[in-house]
Amino acid sequence: MTNTIWIYSYIVANYFLYMQKKRLLFITPLPPPVHGSAMVSQYIKECRELQDEFQCDFVNLSTSRHIDEIGKRSLMKYIRFFGAYFITFWRLLTHRYALCYLAITCHGLGFLKDAPFVLLCKLFGRKVVIHQHNKGMSKCVEKQPYKWLLPVVYRNTKVILLSWHLYTDIEKIVKKEQVIICPNGILELFDEEPHFERNNNVPQLLFLSNLIPSKGVYVLLDALKILKEKGYKFLCNFVGGESKEITKEIFAQTVEERELDGMAMYHGPKYGKEKTAFFTNSDIFVQPTFEDCFPLTLLEAMQYKLPIVSTDEGAVPDMVKNETNGFVCKRMDVDSTADAIARLLDSKELRTLLGENGYRLFKKYYTLDVFNKGITEILKEQI
Repeated sequence: MTNTIWIYSYIVANYFLYMQKKRLLFITPLPPPVHGSAMVSQYIKECRELQDEFQCDFVNLSTSRHIDEIGKRSLMKYIRFFGAYFITFWRLLTHRYALCYLAITCHGLGFLKDAPFVLLCKLFGRKVVIHQHNKGMSKCVEKQPYKWLLPVVYRNTKVILLSWHLYTDIEKIVKKEQVIICPNGILELFDEEPHFERNNNVPQLLFLSNLIPSKGVYVLLDALKILKEKGYKFLCNFVGGESKEITKEIFAQTVEERELDGMAMYHGPKYGKEKTAFFTNSDIFVQPTFEDCFPLTLLEAMQYKLPIVSTDEGAVPDMVKNETNGFVCKRMDVDSTADAIARLLDSKELRTLLGENGYRLFKKYYTLDVFNKGITEILKEQI
């Protein structure tokens, strides 16, 4: 009897404690499909620090459930949109939220789809925080209807950016005092510091992304051609899904045209242990992107102690400190990309040093624990 009373009292006490917590509404894209913004939103949904501090409700902003649905119109996507909008309206009507957190697209049709959710939250008089995982606002800020709609959506809101390097994209709409910086983080894979024995007779390069031109596929292949002509030996593994711009057939033809057969290999998408094997067996990670915000694959490479070759795009210069944990090249610059890879091919000691430095930076700034604490403190400060 005494145990029953104690358990009942414990449940009641925790219930009242829970009810005293302030309530937050998160309107975010959630996986599937898996992409950067959805992954971070899932991390936030599972964040223990947030759950301990707040009552958290979530509405899935994504209208796609598969990667091939993105960018296409369908009846089901319209149904999901109106369903999410109705759920948001009902939650706002039946709960008094201290804050509404939204991860929206800031340009194009995606912005027009997401903007009504922000306006609905403002209509109910709720504080709004927008977490920006993308860029492109500067391309449409002078066009209608974005010219009048963007200022309405972003007025009197706080905007979480991944890096100050991304501020120039939104500076015509968002004032600096509205901005809060919070880099993303990823889950730590190792309980203790890992050690990798990389003794490849021929150095292996890893490109991990879907075969999208803006990720630098052609830039990298052209750089590899230069390296081959200079007499370098290497194997570059391309891991990721095909795209409509670059299928495996187009990739194979491009490799053949550059006479890189046996030196540039496409393996398709890999997950779990197969993906891990590519990280552990590689010597250099290369992603010469020219259309990115905060590529999480770079954090994965840092965790595996790989030196990185990337570009001065988005938040990359924050993640890759030039000549500290890798090399930052000019966007779409084949020669500088080839030169950076050559420096790493020339020296195993340099590869090891930069890889170790990258791991230290990852542990200090980019773990999921660091991100969880950061985003929790930010949201606490906004209430």
